[in-house]
Amino acid sequence: MDQVLTNNTLAFIGLCNEYCYAVENASQTDARSFVNTILRLLPRIYIAASDLNPERPLTDEEPYIDSVLDEDYYEATRLSIENLLGPDDVYLDTFEEDMKYSDTPVGASISEGVCDLFQVLYNFIASVKDAPNDWILQAVVAVNDDFKSYWSQILVNLLRPLNNLRYNQFAEDDDDASVDGSIPEIY
Repeated sequence: MDQVLTNNTLAFIGLCNEYCYAVENASQTDARSFVNTILRLLPRIYIAASDLNPERPLTDEEPYIDSVLDEDYYEATRLSIENLLGPDDVYLDTFEEDMKYSDTPVGASISEGVCDLFQVLYNFIASVKDAPNDWILQAVVAVNDDFKSYWSQILVNLLRPLNNLRYNQFAEDDDDASVDGSIPEIY
């Protein structure tokens, strides 16, 4: 008998799909729109993943998700985002594990973090598409385990540089563009 999917599981699947769509179509938008979209999705994905709490399957096998995203597609997607963000793609990561052993700052890449999440969520979406509920629930267990041990940290690390772009870098660009000596009209 098929188990019933919870509303949170369905919402999580929908958010994952929306995120993958946004990442795959990054080259069709501008940097500001892309950053705004990703910043809108990441906290929602984090909350939905945190609230999954799936029941573990009654088998001895550990749930897993097959990797279907190939390296070339990952790299093409990453390069697309890197090109979109330009020099704003690189940021200093203070939570990097290597940081405690280094005297110099450790650089990280927004495009790489975005695509690392994309890889996890793309594989998850591919594994649950058209799958019976029992398999979906096993995939949810696997993605939830990976969230706790791996990709939750990537997600929260991305929020700081993306937030900086949205509220500092893009705001400065707006300020620079509006300084033309004219007095704005008030309606």
